[in-house]
Amino acid sequence: MKIARFLDIHGTVHYGTPIDAGHARRLGGHLYEGLTETTDEIAVARWLAPVTPVNVYGIGLNYRAHAEETGAAIPANPVVFMKPTTAITDPGEPIILPNACEHGPEVDYEAELAVVIGRTARDVPVASALDYVLGYSCANDISARRWQKEGGAGQWIRGKSFDGFCPLGPVLVTADEIPDPQALSVTCTLNGERVQTGHTSDMIFTIAELIAFLSRDTTLLPGTVIITGTPPGVGFARTPPLFLSAGDRVVVEIEGIGALENPVVQAQSLA
Repeated sequence: MKIARFLDIHGTVHYGTPIDAGHARRLGGHLYEGLTETTDEIAVARWLAPVTPVNVYGIGLNYRAHAEETGAAIPANPVVFMKPTTAITDPGEPIILPNACEHGPEVDYEAELAVVIGRTARDVPVASALDYVLGYSCANDISARRWQKEGGAGQWIRGKSFDGFCPLGPVLVTADEIPDPQALSVTCTLNGERVQTGHTSDMIFTIAELIAFLSRDTTLLPGTVIITGTPPGVGFARTPPLFLSAGDRVVVEIEGIGALENPVVQAQSLA
């Protein structure tokens, strides 16, 4: 099932299955306890990120080809960072270029497969890890590279935490429709030009391995989102570098899920 989250014309939040660009069929029930189909067709005023995460884990350097393009060694364990939930951005809503990036262009795109945990997971073995997945979505791990490298004393989170730095959507595709998350193509398009092309089979650590690793002595609550790394083609690794500018449009597309599109805008001046 493809599950969308949206506002109706009265400002009420619903879950539903998309019918077209402006309508959805409402789903009853609870996202983590079970949704049921209804016959109610509702006009959509605005599409929202398909979940409101309780935590957002990020994984760095998880595609072999991406590690190669950056000159980084293959990590022995997953490279883990976190994003605040305030970075979540709805489909179609802007990616904001922060005023804090005053030293020049540095904001980069990263197309990623997002995993949503559906039930409490702790000390999960690899063999059963996918049983804890509610579904999958598209994400864009927006990163301010100078802040990532120089603004956090070696920690990445500051450069990946600005408002608007985690677009998510457009839908959540339930796990039963994606039996093998290691068999999906992942692309990113910037202003109509393909800039990233990859495949989840190139992941260094599989989705199941990531869930097992993150859940070791650690509780992953329902609604935990894991963004699982990006394929090659990121802007900072290009010659010359390619960073986002106001007026750009970025599209992350993942096989079997759909396309997540967001415009890019400059933050309002504080002056």
